[in-house]
Amino acid sequence: MTSLPRRFLGALERFNSAHPWDHNAHYHRWIMRQLPRRYGLALDVGSGTGELARLLATRGAEVRGIDSDPVITARARELTPAASPVTFTVADGLNGIPAGRYDVITCVATLHHLPFADALVVFRRHLAPGGTLTVVGLSRAQSAGDHLLGAVAVPLNAAMGWLKNGGRRAARPDAMTARTRPAETAFSEIAREARVALPGARLRRRLFWRYTLVWRRPDDG
Repeated sequence: MTSLPRRFLGALERFNSAHPWDHNAHYHRWIMRQLPRRYGLALDVGSGTGELARLLATRGAEVRGIDSDPVITARARELTPAASPVTFTVADGLNGIPAGRYDVITCVATLHHLPFADALVVFRRHLAPGGTLTVVGLSRAQSAGDHLLGAVAVPLNAAMGWLKNGGRRAARPDAMTARTRPAETAFSEIAREARVALPGARLRRRLFWRYTLVWRRPDDG
């Protein structure tokens, strides 16, 4: 994107600001397709305002969301009905995971805030035999394929913003007010470390500057 004319980039940034949409929520339905029809205990790491945690609760008996940001965690509690089986805790995804063996662990746009390999080991330890870990993450563009996918995403990103907002100007969704930081690790390194920590993990580059990872823990633990 940096090679595009500065005037075009400025116009594109103004357009995207007027028609924002949540890139992470775009993948929530995909996440649900990776999970069992029913499960017991689920954990959402980096739960933000709780959209995914509440969606997980449509199939799970209990869902725990953790996020290191107390402000956005408070917002998640406000948005969640009192009768919901979802709870939110201010905690980090490395040392603050509530005790338990989880049938499902999800992590969206959070792993690049943590030591990657260490976090995967922690997730693996908390995942129950037969459980599913699903990640939507960010990586640093490095290869020609990365840059090509990013270039393809530029016009699609603007089109999605227009369509999702019905062509109208819109405010930023609550979920997009969370603290962010750029990804520093390339996809090739992410894939290499993931396959060491989680043998058999399936990784794929995705549109809108994301990648996905799915790993199912063997039933024998």
